[in-house]
Amino acid sequence: MTDCNTKKLSFHPLNRRQVLAAFDGGAISTDAGALLLRELEQQEGIISRFASCFTDHRDARRVRHGIVEMLRQRVFALACGYEDLNDHESLRSDPLFLLLVGVQAADRMLASPSTLNRLELSAAEGGPQERYKRLELDEEAAAESLLETWLAQREAPGAGEPVVLDLDATDVELHGCQEGRAFHGYYDCYCYLPLYVFCGDHLLWAQLRPSNIDPAAGAKDALARIVRRVRERRPDARILVRGDSGFCREEIMAWCEANGVDYVLGLARNSRLQAMIGDQMQRVRQLSRRSGEAERAFLELRYRTRKSWSRPRRVVAKAEHLPKGPNPRFVVTSLGPEDIGARALYEELYCARGEMENRIKETQLGLYADRTSSRAFRANQLRLWLSALAYALLSALRRRGLRGTEMARAQCPTIRLKLLKIGGRIRHSVRRIYLSLSEHYPYQALFRRVLSNLQVAAGYT
Repeated sequence: MTDCNTKKLSFHPLNRRQVLAAFDGGAISTDAGALLLRELEQQEGIISRFASCFTDHRDARRVRHGIVEMLRQRVFALACGYEDLNDHESLRSDPLFLLLVGVQAADRMLASPSTLNRLELSAAEGGPQERYKRLELDEEAAAESLLETWLAQREAPGAGEPVVLDLDATDVELHGCQEGRAFHGYYDCYCYLPLYVFCGDHLLWAQLRPSNIDPAAGAKDALARIVRRVRERRPDARILVRGDSGFCREEIMAWCEANGVDYVLGLARNSRLQAMIGDQMQRVRQLSRRSGEAERAFLELRYRTRKSWSRPRRVVAKAEHLPKGPNPRFVVTSLGPEDIGARALYEELYCARGEMENRIKETQLGLYADRTSSRAFRANQLRLWLSALAYALLSALRRRGLRGTEMARAQCPTIRLKLLKIGGRIRHSVRRIYLSLSEHYPYQALFRRVLSNLQVAAGYT
Protein backbone atom coordinates (compact mmCIF):
# COMPACT_ATOMS: atom_id res chain seq x y z
CA MET A 1 0.00 0.00 0.00
CA THR A 2 1.08 3.59 -0.53
CA ASP A 3 1.78 5.95 2.35
CA CYS A 4 -1.41 7.88 1.65
CA ASN A 5 -3.47 4.71 2.21
CA THR A 6 -1.75 3.70 5.45
CA LYS A 7 -1.58 7.15 7.00
CA LYS A 8 -3.57 7.13 10.19
CA LEU A 9 -6.65 9.27 10.59
CA SER A 10 -7.06 11.01 13.94
CA PHE A 11 -10.45 11.60 15.56
CA HIS A 12 -11.54 13.26 18.77
CA PRO A 13 -10.15 11.23 21.71
CA LEU A 14 -12.28 9.18 24.10
CA ASN A 15 -11.19 10.46 27.51
CA ARG A 16 -7.40 9.94 27.42
CA ARG A 17 -7.37 7.37 24.65
CA GLN A 18 -6.59 8.31 21.08
CA VAL A 19 -9.08 7.34 18.37
CA LEU A 20 -7.19 6.43 15.18
CA ALA A 21 -8.13 4.80 11.89
CA ALA A 22 -6.45 3.76 8.64
CA PHE A 23 -7.45 2.11 5.38
CA ASP A 24 -5.32 -0.95 6.05
CA GLY A 25 -7.91 -3.64 6.77
CA GLY A 26 -7.15 -5.64 3.64
CA ALA A 27 -9.74 -7.30 1.40
CA ILE A 28 -12.86 -6.07 3.20
CA SER A 29 -16.13 -5.28 1.43
CA THR A 30 -19.09 -3.31 2.72
CA ASP A 31 -21.59 -5.20 0.51
CA ALA A 32 -21.07 -8.81 1.58
CA GLY A 33 -24.82 -9.35 1.91
CA ALA A 34 -25.12 -9.08 -1.87
CA LEU A 35 -24.22 -12.77 -1.91
CA LEU A 36 -27.97 -13.28 -1.45
CA LEU A 37 -28.55 -11.57 -4.80
CA ARG A 38 -25.88 -13.76 -6.37
CA GLU A 39 -27.74 -16.79 -5.01
CA LEU A 40 -30.96 -15.60 -6.64
CA GLU A 41 -29.23 -14.88 -9.94
CA GLN A 42 -27.69 -18.37 -9.94
CA GLN A 43 -31.15 -19.87 -9.42
CA GLU A 44 -33.20 -17.68 -11.76
CA GLY A 45 -30.77 -16.32 -14.35
CA ILE A 46 -32.54 -12.95 -14.46
CA ILE A 47 -29.47 -11.06 -15.69
CA SER A 48 -28.29 -13.89 -17.92
CA ARG A 49 -31.69 -13.94 -19.64
CA PHE A 50 -31.40 -10.24 -20.38
CA ALA A 51 -27.85 -10.73 -21.66
CA SER A 52 -29.19 -13.08 -24.35
CA CYS A 53 -30.79 -10.00 -25.97
CA PHE A 54 -27.30 -8.80 -26.97
CA THR A 55 -25.18 -9.89 -29.89
CA ASP A 56 -21.44 -9.49 -29.34
CA HIS A 57 -19.52 -8.84 -32.56
CA ARG A 58 -16.21 -8.29 -30.82
CA ASP A 59 -13.18 -10.50 -31.45
CA ALA A 60 -13.53 -13.15 -28.73
CA ARG A 61 -9.76 -13.51 -28.48
CA ARG A 62 -9.46 -9.91 -27.31
CA VAL A 63 -12.53 -9.64 -25.11
CA ARG A 64 -11.79 -9.18 -21.39
CA HIS A 65 -15.30 -8.34 -20.21
CA GLY A 66 -18.22 -10.38 -21.53
CA ILE A 67 -21.81 -9.16 -21.82
CA VAL A 68 -23.04 -11.18 -18.83
CA GLU A 69 -20.15 -10.01 -16.70
CA MET A 70 -20.73 -6.33 -17.48
CA LEU A 71 -24.49 -6.59 -16.91
CA ARG A 72 -23.98 -8.32 -13.58
CA GLN A 73 -21.50 -5.67 -12.56
CA ARG A 74 -23.93 -2.89 -13.41
CA VAL A 75 -27.09 -4.46 -11.97
CA PHE A 76 -25.54 -5.67 -8.72
CA ALA A 77 -24.06 -2.21 -8.23
CA LEU A 78 -27.48 -0.58 -8.68
CA ALA A 79 -28.97 -2.99 -6.15
CA CYS A 80 -26.22 -2.10 -3.69
CA GLY A 81 -26.79 1.64 -4.10
CA TYR A 82 -24.14 2.67 -6.67
CA GLU A 83 -26.10 4.56 -9.28
CA ASP A 84 -23.44 6.12 -11.50
CA LEU A 85 -20.92 4.68 -13.92
CA ASN A 86 -18.25 6.71 -12.15
CA ASP A 87 -18.75 4.53 -9.05
CA HIS A 88 -17.30 1.59 -10.95
CA GLU A 89 -13.86 3.16 -11.02
CA SER A 90 -13.47 2.04 -7.41
CA LEU A 91 -15.85 -0.94 -7.51
CA ARG A 92 -13.94 -2.64 -10.31
CA SER A 93 -11.31 -3.84 -7.83
CA ASP A 94 -13.71 -4.69 -4.99
CA PRO A 95 -13.16 -8.40 -4.16
CA LEU A 96 -16.85 -8.90 -3.36
CA PHE A 97 -17.96 -7.57 -6.75
CA LEU A 98 -15.39 -9.78 -8.46
CA LEU A 99 -17.11 -12.70 -6.73
CA LEU A 100 -20.62 -11.47 -7.62
CA VAL A 101 -19.75 -11.05 -11.27
CA GLY A 102 -18.01 -14.43 -11.45
CA VAL A 103 -14.38 -13.40 -11.95
CA GLN A 104 -12.05 -16.03 -10.50
CA ALA A 105 -8.69 -14.39 -11.11
CA ALA A 106 -7.91 -12.35 -8.00
CA ASP A 107 -5.59 -10.06 -9.95
CA ARG A 108 -8.22 -9.14 -12.57
CA MET A 109 -10.30 -5.99 -12.51
CA LEU A 110 -13.87 -5.50 -13.61
CA ALA A 111 -14.96 -3.29 -16.50
CA SER A 112 -14.11 0.40 -16.29
CA PRO A 113 -16.75 3.15 -16.53
CA SER A 114 -15.80 3.80 -20.15
CA THR A 115 -16.28 0.12 -21.06
CA LEU A 116 -19.67 0.05 -19.33
CA ASN A 117 -20.59 3.23 -21.18
CA ARG A 118 -19.93 1.49 -24.49
CA LEU A 119 -22.30 -1.26 -23.34
CA GLU A 120 -25.02 1.31 -22.66
CA LEU A 121 -24.47 2.83 -26.11
CA SER A 122 -25.12 -0.52 -27.82
CA ALA A 123 -26.32 -0.07 -31.36
CA ALA A 124 -29.59 -1.26 -32.89
CA GLU A 125 -27.51 -2.77 -35.68
CA GLY A 126 -23.85 -3.57 -35.37
CA GLY A 127 -21.27 -5.90 -36.79
CA PRO A 128 -17.60 -6.84 -36.74
CA GLN A 129 -16.94 -4.22 -39.40
CA GLU A 130 -17.95 -1.44 -36.98
CA ARG A 131 -15.08 0.18 -35.14
CA TYR A 132 -16.93 1.11 -31.95
CA LYS A 133 -20.53 -0.17 -32.08
CA ARG A 134 -19.88 -3.90 -31.95
CA LEU A 135 -22.44 -4.64 -29.25
CA GLU A 136 -25.92 -5.04 -30.72
CA LEU A 137 -29.07 -4.96 -28.59
CA ASP A 138 -32.37 -6.46 -29.73
CA GLU A 139 -34.78 -3.99 -28.14
CA GLU A 140 -37.84 -6.12 -28.87
CA ALA A 141 -36.36 -9.05 -26.97
CA ALA A 142 -35.09 -6.78 -24.19
CA ALA A 143 -38.55 -5.28 -23.72
CA GLU A 144 -40.00 -8.75 -23.11
CA SER A 145 -37.16 -9.91 -20.86
CA LEU A 146 -38.92 -8.78 -17.68
CA LEU A 147 -42.07 -10.55 -18.82
CA GLU A 148 -40.08 -13.73 -19.44
CA THR A 149 -38.59 -13.45 -15.96
CA TRP A 150 -42.05 -13.24 -14.41
CA LEU A 151 -43.40 -16.16 -16.40
CA ALA A 152 -40.38 -18.28 -15.45
CA GLN A 153 -40.76 -17.68 -11.72
CA ARG A 154 -42.84 -19.90 -9.51
CA GLU A 155 -44.70 -16.90 -8.07
CA ALA A 156 -46.58 -16.21 -11.31
CA PRO A 157 -50.33 -16.56 -10.70
CA GLY A 158 -51.50 -20.15 -10.57
CA ALA A 159 -54.69 -21.78 -11.75
CA GLY A 160 -57.83 -20.01 -10.59
CA GLU A 161 -56.04 -16.78 -9.69
CA PRO A 162 -56.85 -13.67 -11.75
CA VAL A 163 -53.94 -11.90 -13.42
CA VAL A 164 -54.25 -8.22 -12.51
CA LEU A 165 -52.19 -5.91 -14.73
CA ASP A 166 -51.66 -2.40 -13.38
CA LEU A 167 -50.76 0.38 -15.84
CA ASP A 168 -49.21 3.70 -14.90
CA ALA A 169 -47.09 6.46 -16.35
CA THR A 170 -44.81 8.75 -14.38
CA ASP A 171 -42.27 11.48 -15.02
CA VAL A 172 -38.48 11.28 -15.15
CA GLU A 173 -37.21 14.82 -14.89
CA LEU A 174 -34.42 15.82 -17.29
CA HIS A 175 -31.73 18.42 -16.74
CA GLY A 176 -29.84 18.30 -20.01
CA CYS A 177 -30.44 18.11 -23.74
CA GLN A 178 -31.32 14.42 -23.90
CA GLU A 179 -32.70 13.04 -27.12
CA GLY A 180 -36.51 13.01 -27.10
CA ARG A 181 -36.94 15.41 -24.19
CA ALA A 182 -40.03 17.62 -24.12
CA PHE A 183 -41.73 19.97 -21.68
CA HIS A 184 -44.71 18.54 -19.82
CA GLY A 185 -47.22 21.06 -18.49
CA TYR A 186 -48.63 18.86 -15.73
CA TYR A 187 -45.21 18.06 -14.24
CA ASP A 188 -43.92 21.57 -15.09
CA CYS A 189 -40.54 20.33 -16.29
CA TYR A 190 -38.67 18.72 -19.17
CA CYS A 191 -39.03 15.00 -18.71
CA TYR A 192 -39.57 11.54 -20.09
CA LEU A 193 -42.85 9.70 -19.49
CA PRO A 194 -42.08 5.98 -18.99
CA LEU A 195 -44.86 3.38 -19.07
CA TYR A 196 -44.88 0.71 -16.35
CA VAL A 197 -46.91 -2.48 -16.12
CA PHE A 198 -46.95 -4.43 -12.84
CA CYS A 199 -48.64 -7.61 -11.69
CA GLY A 200 -48.58 -7.33 -7.93
CA ASP A 201 -44.96 -6.49 -7.16
CA HIS A 202 -43.69 -8.10 -10.39
CA LEU A 203 -42.45 -5.55 -12.91
CA LEU A 204 -43.49 -6.79 -16.37
CA TRP A 205 -42.92 -3.77 -18.59
CA ALA A 206 -40.75 -0.64 -18.42
CA GLN A 207 -40.88 1.45 -21.57
CA LEU A 208 -39.20 4.84 -21.82
CA ARG A 209 -41.20 7.39 -23.84
CA PRO A 210 -41.01 11.09 -24.67
CA SER A 211 -43.39 13.20 -22.62
CA ASN A 212 -45.10 14.98 -25.53
CA ILE A 213 -47.42 12.02 -26.14
CA ASP A 214 -50.70 10.70 -24.82
CA PRO A 215 -50.16 8.89 -21.46
CA ALA A 216 -51.75 5.77 -22.96
CA ALA A 217 -49.49 5.68 -26.04
CA GLY A 218 -48.10 2.18 -26.50
CA ALA A 219 -50.22 0.72 -23.69
CA LYS A 220 -52.41 -1.37 -26.00
CA ASP A 221 -49.39 -2.93 -27.72
CA ALA A 222 -47.79 -3.70 -24.36
CA LEU A 223 -51.01 -5.31 -23.13
CA ALA A 224 -51.29 -7.36 -26.31
CA ARG A 225 -47.82 -8.81 -25.79
CA ILE A 226 -48.37 -9.54 -22.11
CA VAL A 227 -51.80 -11.10 -22.60
CA ARG A 228 -50.55 -13.25 -25.46
CA ARG A 229 -47.69 -14.62 -23.35
CA VAL A 230 -49.92 -15.23 -20.33
CA ARG A 231 -52.44 -17.17 -22.40
CA GLU A 232 -49.73 -19.25 -24.00
CA ARG A 233 -49.11 -20.54 -20.50
CA ARG A 234 -52.67 -20.41 -19.16
CA PRO A 235 -55.30 -20.31 -21.93
CA ASP A 236 -58.11 -20.05 -19.37
CA ALA A 237 -56.54 -17.20 -17.39
CA ARG A 238 -58.85 -14.40 -16.29
CA ILE A 239 -57.07 -11.10 -16.88
CA LEU A 240 -58.00 -7.72 -15.43
CA VAL A 241 -56.45 -4.39 -16.44
CA ARG A 242 -56.39 -1.44 -14.04
CA GLY A 243 -55.31 2.12 -14.72
CA ASP A 244 -56.10 5.73 -13.96
CA SER A 245 -58.01 8.07 -16.24
CA GLY A 246 -54.96 8.54 -18.45
CA PHE A 247 -55.62 5.04 -19.81
CA CYS A 248 -59.38 5.44 -20.30
CA ARG A 249 -59.23 5.33 -24.08
CA GLU A 250 -61.62 3.74 -26.55
CA GLU A 251 -58.71 1.93 -28.20
CA ILE A 252 -57.77 0.14 -24.96
CA MET A 253 -61.32 -0.61 -23.82
CA ALA A 254 -62.40 -1.91 -27.23
CA TRP A 255 -59.30 -4.12 -27.44
CA CYS A 256 -59.98 -5.56 -23.97
CA GLU A 257 -63.61 -6.28 -24.86
CA ALA A 258 -62.61 -7.95 -28.12
CA ASN A 259 -60.01 -10.14 -26.41
CA GLY A 260 -61.90 -11.22 -23.30
CA VAL A 261 -59.92 -9.00 -20.93
CA ASP A 262 -61.71 -7.16 -18.12
CA TYR A 263 -60.80 -3.62 -17.15
CA VAL A 264 -61.33 -1.09 -14.37
CA LEU A 265 -60.17 2.37 -15.45
CA GLY A 266 -60.47 5.78 -13.93
CA LEU A 267 -62.75 8.17 -15.80
CA ALA A 268 -62.14 11.91 -15.78
CA ARG A 269 -65.14 13.82 -14.53
CA ASN A 270 -67.04 16.21 -16.76
CA SER A 271 -70.20 18.28 -16.59
CA ARG A 272 -72.43 15.47 -17.87
CA LEU A 273 -71.17 12.96 -15.31
CA GLN A 274 -71.41 15.49 -12.50
CA ALA A 275 -75.00 16.33 -13.51
CA MET A 276 -75.92 12.63 -13.38
CA ILE A 277 -74.93 12.42 -9.71
CA GLY A 278 -76.01 15.95 -8.77
CA ASP A 279 -78.82 14.89 -6.41
CA GLN A 280 -76.61 12.41 -4.57
CA MET A 281 -73.82 14.98 -4.25
CA GLN A 282 -76.31 17.34 -2.64
CA ARG A 283 -77.29 14.66 -0.10
CA VAL A 284 -73.73 13.78 0.91
CA ARG A 285 -72.87 17.48 1.16
CA GLN A 286 -75.65 17.97 3.71
CA LEU A 287 -74.57 14.86 5.63
CA SER A 288 -70.97 16.05 5.67
CA ARG A 289 -71.93 19.45 7.02
CA ARG A 290 -73.86 17.82 9.86
CA SER A 291 -71.19 15.29 10.77
CA GLY A 292 -68.11 17.39 10.01
CA GLU A 293 -66.57 14.32 8.35
CA ALA A 294 -66.30 12.87 4.87
CA GLU A 295 -69.51 11.34 3.54
CA ARG A 296 -69.83 9.26 0.41
CA ALA A 297 -72.25 7.17 -1.62
CA PHE A 298 -71.81 4.95 -4.69
CA LEU A 299 -74.00 4.94 -7.78
CA GLU A 300 -74.38 2.76 -10.87
CA LEU A 301 -74.51 4.61 -14.21
CA ARG A 302 -74.73 3.74 -17.89
CA TYR A 303 -72.67 6.24 -19.80
CA ARG A 304 -71.35 6.91 -23.26
CA THR A 305 -69.40 9.87 -24.53
CA ARG A 306 -70.87 11.86 -27.38
CA LYS A 307 -68.06 11.06 -29.84
CA SER A 308 -65.18 8.91 -28.66
CA TRP A 309 -66.84 5.79 -27.19
CA SER A 310 -68.31 3.16 -29.47
CA ARG A 311 -70.89 1.94 -26.96
CA PRO A 312 -72.43 2.64 -23.51
CA ARG A 313 -70.50 1.20 -20.58
CA ARG A 314 -70.94 0.63 -16.88
CA VAL A 315 -69.65 3.53 -14.80
CA VAL A 316 -69.41 3.50 -11.01
CA ALA A 317 -69.56 6.93 -9.42
CA LYS A 318 -68.36 7.86 -5.95
CA ALA A 319 -70.35 10.85 -4.73
CA GLU A 320 -68.15 12.16 -1.93
CA HIS A 321 -68.04 15.37 0.04
CA LEU A 322 -65.06 16.15 2.27
CA PRO A 323 -64.87 18.86 4.93
CA LYS A 324 -62.80 20.87 2.44
CA GLY A 325 -65.23 20.39 -0.48
CA PRO A 326 -66.74 18.01 -3.07
CA ASN A 327 -64.70 15.08 -4.40
CA PRO A 328 -66.68 13.12 -7.03
CA ARG A 329 -64.87 10.22 -8.71
CA PHE A 330 -65.72 7.87 -11.57
CA VAL A 331 -64.48 4.55 -12.91
CA VAL A 332 -65.54 2.66 -16.03
CA THR A 333 -65.47 -1.12 -16.09
CA SER A 334 -66.35 -4.17 -18.13
CA LEU A 335 -67.35 -6.03 -14.95
CA GLY A 336 -71.07 -6.31 -14.38
CA PRO A 337 -73.00 -5.66 -11.16
CA GLU A 338 -73.35 -9.41 -10.76
CA ASP A 339 -69.54 -9.72 -10.64
CA ILE A 340 -68.89 -7.05 -8.02
CA GLY A 341 -70.91 -4.29 -6.37
CA ALA A 342 -70.26 -0.59 -6.88
CA ARG A 343 -68.66 0.10 -3.49
CA ALA A 344 -66.43 -2.96 -3.54
CA LEU A 345 -65.41 -2.28 -7.12
CA TYR A 346 -64.19 1.19 -6.26
CA GLU A 347 -62.77 0.76 -2.74
CA GLU A 348 -61.41 -2.78 -2.90
CA LEU A 349 -60.56 -3.31 -6.55
CA TYR A 350 -59.81 0.04 -8.17
CA CYS A 351 -58.13 1.76 -5.22
CA ALA A 352 -55.81 -1.22 -4.74
CA ARG A 353 -53.93 -0.10 -7.85
CA GLY A 354 -52.40 2.68 -5.73
CA GLU A 355 -49.93 0.13 -4.36
CA MET A 356 -48.31 0.13 -7.80
CA GLU A 357 -47.17 3.70 -7.20
CA ASN A 358 -45.07 2.49 -4.26
CA ARG A 359 -43.37 0.00 -6.56
CA ILE A 360 -42.59 2.76 -9.06
CA LYS A 361 -41.09 4.84 -6.27
CA GLU A 362 -38.87 1.89 -5.38
CA THR A 363 -37.50 1.70 -8.91
CA GLN A 364 -36.98 5.44 -9.27
CA LEU A 365 -35.93 6.54 -5.79
CA GLY A 366 -34.34 3.32 -4.56
CA LEU A 367 -32.88 1.84 -7.74
CA TYR A 368 -32.20 4.98 -9.79
CA ALA A 369 -34.51 4.40 -12.74
CA ASP A 370 -34.57 8.19 -13.09
CA ARG A 371 -30.84 8.36 -13.93
CA THR A 372 -31.47 9.07 -17.61
CA SER A 373 -28.60 11.47 -18.13
CA SER A 374 -27.21 9.95 -21.34
CA ARG A 375 -27.53 11.98 -24.50
CA ALA A 376 -28.94 9.01 -26.44
CA PHE A 377 -32.54 7.86 -25.93
CA ARG A 378 -31.56 4.19 -26.46
CA ALA A 379 -28.96 4.39 -23.71
CA ASN A 380 -31.50 5.87 -21.31
CA GLN A 381 -33.94 3.06 -22.15
CA LEU A 382 -31.22 0.53 -21.36
CA ARG A 383 -30.55 2.26 -18.05
CA LEU A 384 -34.24 1.97 -17.23
CA TRP A 385 -34.09 -1.76 -17.97
CA LEU A 386 -30.99 -2.20 -15.80
CA SER A 387 -32.78 -0.58 -12.87
CA ALA A 388 -35.76 -2.84 -13.58
CA LEU A 389 -33.48 -5.89 -13.40
CA ALA A 390 -32.13 -4.70 -10.05
CA TYR A 391 -35.72 -4.30 -8.86
CA ALA A 392 -36.56 -7.81 -10.12
CA LEU A 393 -33.72 -9.25 -8.03
CA LEU A 394 -34.65 -7.37 -4.86
CA SER A 395 -38.38 -8.03 -5.19
CA ALA A 396 -37.65 -11.75 -5.69
CA LEU A 397 -35.50 -11.61 -2.56
CA ARG A 398 -38.41 -10.02 -0.73
CA ARG A 399 -40.95 -12.59 -1.92
CA ARG A 400 -38.82 -15.67 -1.38
CA GLY A 401 -36.14 -14.94 1.16
CA LEU A 402 -38.06 -12.56 3.42
CA ARG A 403 -41.37 -14.42 3.33
CA GLY A 404 -42.68 -14.94 6.85
CA THR A 405 -40.22 -12.48 8.42
CA GLU A 406 -40.69 -9.03 9.90
CA MET A 407 -39.28 -7.59 6.64
CA ALA A 408 -41.68 -9.41 4.32
CA ARG A 409 -43.04 -6.06 3.08
CA ALA A 410 -39.84 -4.01 3.34
CA GLN A 411 -38.99 -1.68 0.48
CA CYS A 412 -35.84 -2.07 -1.58
CA PRO A 413 -33.77 0.63 0.20
CA THR A 414 -34.54 -1.02 3.55
CA ILE A 415 -33.56 -4.44 2.22
CA ARG A 416 -30.32 -2.96 0.95
CA LEU A 417 -29.51 -1.28 4.26
CA LYS A 418 -30.28 -4.24 6.51
CA LEU A 419 -29.34 -7.24 4.36
CA LEU A 420 -26.78 -6.18 1.75
CA LYS A 421 -24.65 -3.65 3.61
CA ILE A 422 -22.57 -6.06 5.70
CA GLY A 423 -18.87 -5.72 6.34
CA GLY A 424 -16.93 -8.82 5.34
CA ARG A 425 -13.31 -9.89 4.92
CA ILE A 426 -12.64 -12.07 1.88
CA ARG A 427 -9.93 -14.72 1.83
CA HIS A 428 -8.92 -16.89 -1.12
CA SER A 429 -7.36 -20.31 -1.02
CA VAL A 430 -6.84 -23.00 -3.63
CA ARG A 431 -10.16 -24.70 -2.88
CA ARG A 432 -12.43 -22.07 -1.41
CA ILE A 433 -13.39 -18.45 -1.07
CA TYR A 434 -14.18 -17.65 2.56
CA LEU A 435 -16.01 -14.56 3.80
CA SER A 436 -15.69 -13.55 7.43
CA LEU A 437 -18.80 -11.46 8.10
CA SER A 438 -18.99 -8.94 10.90
CA GLU A 439 -19.73 -10.73 14.18
CA HIS A 440 -21.58 -7.62 15.39
CA TYR A 441 -23.98 -7.60 12.41
CA PRO A 442 -27.35 -7.10 14.15
CA TYR A 443 -29.49 -9.19 11.75
CA GLN A 444 -27.58 -12.46 11.74
CA ALA A 445 -30.62 -14.63 12.47
CA LEU A 446 -32.61 -12.91 9.71
CA PHE A 447 -29.76 -13.34 7.23
CA ARG A 448 -29.50 -17.06 7.98
CA ARG A 449 -33.25 -17.47 7.55
CA VAL A 450 -33.25 -15.62 4.23
CA LEU A 451 -30.50 -17.84 2.85
CA SER A 452 -32.31 -20.93 4.10
CA ASN A 453 -35.57 -19.79 2.46
CA LEU A 454 -33.79 -19.25 -0.86
CA GLN A 455 -32.14 -22.65 -0.74
CA VAL A 456 -35.38 -24.42 0.19
CA ALA A 457 -37.24 -22.62 -2.62
CA ALA A 458 -34.60 -23.80 -5.06
CA GLY A 459 -34.88 -27.38 -3.82
CA TYR A 460 -31.55 -27.46 -2.02
CA THR A 461 -31.26 -29.58 1.12
